[in-house]
Amino acid sequence: MLLLVSGASGVGKTTARLHARHLLGETYETAELCTLGPIPAVPTVAWRQEQVEAAVQRAIALEAEGRHLLFAGDPVPVGEALAAPSADRIDIAACLLDVHDEAHLARLARRGEPSQTIPLHQGFAAWLRAHAHDPGHVPEAVTTDAWPEMRWDRWIGRVPGPEWAMTVLDTSSLSPAEIGEAVAEWCRRAVAGEAPVFSAGWFAR
Repeated sequence: MLLLVSGASGVGKTTARLHARHLLGETYETAELCTLGPIPAVPTVAWRQEQVEAAVQRAIALEAEGRHLLFAGDPVPVGEALAAPSADRIDIAACLLDVHDEAHLARLARRGEPSQTIPLHQGFAAWLRAHAHDPGHVPEAVTTDAWPEMRWDRWIGRVPGPEWAMTVLDTSSLSPAEIGEAVAEWCRRAVAGEAPVFSAGWFAR
């Protein structure tokens, strides 16, 4: 299974991966974009989406060994994972890490985020919240300048429904260790069928 942890910058995605990997054991491998290959000097949307396909293919290879991939650390929306060319061959579970606006501002300030980019991060956080529930909400946020191989037809044009489901975790008041514990527990629940999962080929049913 591919276990995608999504979220805007500053919500704790990399923190979650680094803490969760020690709790999950050898059945799980963890990755983020920087572990899948070199990052170009100017990363593009199309490059990110190609790397998402690399993550999907790695998850498929791990599944053949009875293992799973926790993909966390980058602002990859669930719609990008589902549209990756090979995503029809594997189950995908998605977890959105979210924070309330005040906590998000505080985290961005602590890491020295330039003031001019803060509205962009906040806007993307708001879009991700909507995307978690509504596949029809401004899909242009990820389809503009996209990698041509992406299969957007799997979900573009859909309306909210029970088949479009993911887990949302509010990390506003959680410590780094608690975020990792929450994500590790979500991974176990998803693999056990106790959390929402996009089963392979879900879009054709």
